[in-house]
Formats: sequence, structure tokens, C-alpha cells
Amino acid sequence: MYKIYIYIIIYMLIIILCNNIFFPRNVYMPDMYYSKAYESYSKYRNIFNGKKINKLKILPYGSRPLIPVLGTVNHNNEKMLPYTLPNNNKGYLLSKQIKISPLKGKRTSILKRGEYLYNINCAICHGYKGDGDGFLVRNEKILGVPSYKDIDICIGSIFHVMKYGKNNMGSYSSNLSLLDRWRIAEYVMNLKKI
Repeated sequence: MYKIYIYIIIYMLIIILCNNIFFPRNVYMPDMYYSKAYESYSKYRNIFNGKKINKLKILPYGSRPLIPVLGTVNHNNEKMLPYTLPNNNKGYLLSKQIKISPLKGKRTSILKRGEYLYNINCAICHGYKGDGDGFLVRNEKILGVPSYKDIDICIGSIFHVMKYGKNNMGSYSSNLSLLDRWRIAEYVMNLKKI
């Protein structure tokens, strides 16, 4: 009878001693294991506008979020340069009225970046000179790509086709940012003049 009580006591001690509540195990990196994450518009301490401060500072709800890290790329350029024309023939005809690019800055840097992006994304079909003689056209994988000099295009219509696609050409809005599409449109108009 005593043996049963001894086994029960040993069993209870094993359960109690092995339980994490009374004797938690060591954690290798406790600062990462028990991290304190900050939510975007919540109260947070010791950080204000991306700079660490010594005094305790609790910001009210609705305050500014943390500043993005230096070098962060803004992927929300649609709000910066809105383009609201619809994806239909009427929108394409309205896009032909846009004759000036909304980009600001040095024209040489815009054209240089536009040329770089054009050579990566467009030259395989349209050719490096915009003559419609790209690698895929020469190998007869795609047919009917016209020269830029032969068709009536402007900056707005080029951007519209890159945003929504037309005929065999699909949309490039998932591959290129809004600003990069405008840069390529500038470069294509430069090719048309040459």
C-alpha cells in the first residue's frame, strides 16, 4: 500500500517539476522570443519619427506612424500621378489628347532610365530602334509589330497601352511602376522623332 503512495508522490513531483509554469526553460534569445511589436497607429514608447528618444513618450491614437527606413521604395505611386482613363476604346482615344508627360526632372535622366527599361521590357518585340524588328519578330514568334514611325501615337496613348494592354500586347502595369511607364513613353516618343 505504501508503494502506491510513493509512486503517486513521485509521479506528482515529476509533473510539477517538469511543468513550465514553475520552472520555465531557458530561452536562447529572449528579446526575439518575447518581442514587442509596434502597430502602425497605436501607442508606442521611446520612438518618435524614427528617432529613439530618452524620455518616455506616449503618442495619442491617430498620430503619425513610424517613418519608413531610408531607401524604402514607395509602391503607392498611383496617388502621386493619378491616371483615371478607362480601359476601353473611348479611354484610348482620350489618351491621345495627352501630349505632355507629367514627369518632372532632367529630361536626360528620364530618357536614360526610359532607354534602360525599354531595352529590358520592349525591345524584344519592338526592336532597339522602335522599328518593329525585335528578336521575337525576326524569329516569327510574334507578327504584326509596327514601327513607331508608321503609327499615330503620343505619350498618353503609349502609357495607356502599357497600363491596360492592346491587341497582342498585354498590360505592363504589374511589371513596371507608374513612373517607369511614363519614362518609357518619353523614350518611345524620342525614338519616334529619330
